[in-house]
This record gives sequence, structure tokens and C-alpha cells, in this order.
Amino acid sequence: MERRVGTVCRGMRAPIIREGDNLEQIVTDVILEAEKAGEYSIGDRDIVSITESIVARVQGNYATIDQIAADVKSKLGGEDVGVIFPILSRNRFAICLRGIARGAKKVYLMLSYPSDEVGNHLLDWDLLDKANVNPYSDVLSEAEFEGHFGKSSHTFTGVDYVAYYKSIIEEEGAEAEIIFANSPKAIVGYTKNVLQCDIHTRERTKRLLKEAGAERVVGMDDILCESVDGSGFNTKYGLLGSNKATENTIKLFPNDCTEFVYKVQENIKAATGKTVEVMVYGDGAFKDPVGKIWELADPVVSPGYTMGLEGTPNEVKLKYLADNDFAQLSGDELKAAISNYIREKDEKKESLVANMVSQGTTPRRLTDLIGSLCDLTSGSGDKGTPIIFIQGYFDNYTK
Repeated sequence: MERRVGTVCRGMRAPIIREGDNLEQIVTDVILEAEKAGEYSIGDRDIVSITESIVARVQGNYATIDQIAADVKSKLGGEDVGVIFPILSRNRFAICLRGIARGAKKVYLMLSYPSDEVGNHLLDWDLLDKANVNPYSDVLSEAEFEGHFGKSSHTFTGVDYVAYYKSIIEEEGAEAEIIFANSPKAIVGYTKNVLQCDIHTRERTKRLLKEAGAERVVGMDDILCESVDGSGFNTKYGLLGSNKATENTIKLFPNDCTEFVYKVQENIKAATGKTVEVMVYGDGAFKDPVGKIWELADPVVSPGYTMGLEGTPNEVKLKYLADNDFAQLSGDELKAAISNYIREKDEKKESLVANMVSQGTTPRRLTDLIGSLCDLTSGSGDKGTPIIFIQGYFDNYTK
């Protein structure tokens, strides 16, 4: 009988994970027990995905405000610090900012406008046009910003991040001065000690700062890249990818996950004889068209995955074949022709890059696509499904 179902993505319920738990075994048990309960049959190239937050929790990868402050003070001098291009997030940046401010006497906080790097808006583009302000060249003080646009309010949360971030700095005993600019070089007119906080453009920002004469240039990825006073750390990303854990602590992005994903793969292979792919995922890489927020606040979607998930899709567009190569066919003849075309493509294993037959297929890394699917499935709330099991992702029309 012909199969009627293609890709299936399941959120798997798991116990509450604690530091030091045997996560490899917990994940394995969750997947195998659901198979025993008749939920599915595990197959080769099924995908098991685990959210980064429980991996970091098992690793005990946490740090306090004081530990952040100590590293900031050590690397930037403990006097005046320019903090540029942070994202607007209570969960992602507010606790980090508290630690940064605790490690300085004055903070020049430079915010990009009209939005941060991941699309959280301080104001609409229409207001910029109305005020005849050029965000690519104009540097605004807090008073100038509010004179043009008034108080800001986040689209979904209603938070005034300008006031909120300023209050955090002052609560930590540091003086705060807010600046609005989109050129990293603008901060050098205020201080030569700079902490850059943008995520995906960080290397360019560091280069531009040094070219502009900044003397101490440190990125978020350089803070807590090693243990400070017994803290957790991330050797590659530092504070990037961290989340609020408590009012005084953050959970860092997990360290190298390679050993973990291969151990889960080995466990399931030993139990079933099937080779599944395994990955750890964080934020998905998608954009909300209403709030204009690009979800990816982590430095990467996946900090660890098995090699079967390397690469990009190599797919043909069915509607292109139906409308062009096989436009004269219909019904079973059309189905047979397209199926044969796909089989031949798979047998040849030729790249379809720049081939018209692949136009409209998604040109993104597999881990980014699958990570987005997982993030949307598990959500960030109380579903209790930090493990995602995907079947049929690598199937095509012929399977």
C-alpha cells in the first residue's frame, strides 16, 4: 500500500533534567520507550534532536553576575566601557548587562536603531522618515532620540528597553549614558574601551573598532570563554547564547556537544540496529513577519550534530518539473516520470546548485532547517518536550 504520510515531527516528553544527569541515557530511553509503546518504528536516518538548554544544564554550565563582572573588569579596566549593539531582551541580555555594569564605573550604552540585530524594534521606519533622521549616519543622544520619537515600547512585550537597560546600569552603581548609532566607530568618540555585543556580525565589528582607534576591544564571545572564579564557561562563544537562569545567574551555551550526539547515536544503534542522526539545537533561524523579529539570538542553530546532517538539501522542485519538463503529462504518467527523474538524480548524486530544476528549494544548511523545525515544535514554554524525534525528513516523492 502506498504511503500517505511524509515527514513527521514529534515533541517527546522527558523528565525534568538536572545537573549531572546521564542525558545520553535519558534521551535514548525516551526514544526507545515510545517505540515500545507503539508510537512508531525507528528507522535509519530518523533524527533525534535535543534542545541546548538541557545539555548545558547537565554540564552545569552556569555563571553569576559577580563572575561576569570580574571578567569584564579584568579585560576592560573597570573604568569607562562602551557597550555596543546589544539585543533587546530581558532573557538574553539583561542579566549580562547587570554583570557588565558591575564591572565598570561608567557605561556608554550604544543601541542600534530602529531595531537591534535580531529585529526587536525601538521604533518604526516610518517615524525615521517623518523625522528626517538617517540611521546610517546620524548619532543621537538619549534626549535627541526621545525628542524625535518619544519613549520606545517593544511591539509584543511593551517594555521600554532604553529606560530598562539604563536602570540596570544605574542600579549596579555605574553611570549610564545612552547613545543611538549604527556605525561601530561612533563609540570611539566616547571611550576607547569597548565591549561589542552583536552576534552574527561580531568579527566585522571588532575589526572596525580597532581600525577606528579603540584600544581595548572585547566581544561577548571573549567574556567567560574560560572559567572565572569557578564559573561555567564556553570556550568558543563565551556569553553568546546565554539565557537568564535566576535573577543572579545565567545559563551559558553548552560546550562541545560532539561526544554527546555520537553517544546517543551509538546507544540507539546498539538497541535497534538503526543509524539515526542526532543534533543539539538552540534558536531556530526564522523571522516573524509581524513583530519583525529574527529568532536567531544564539551564535549558531546547532552546536553539535552527527555528520549525516552536514550539508544542504539537494532537491528538485516538483512543480517546476510538472510545469516544464513534463507539462504534457498528467495522472499516473506524470507521477511515473517525476519519480524516475528523482531516482536518477539520487543515483547520480550530482549537485543541483545553480540548476533551474532546483529553483525555489530552500538554500540553507540542513542543521539550520531542522533546528528551526525543532524549535517551533518544542517551543520555549511549558510543553515539556525538549527532545524532538523526526521521521521521513530525508524521504522524497519516490519513497
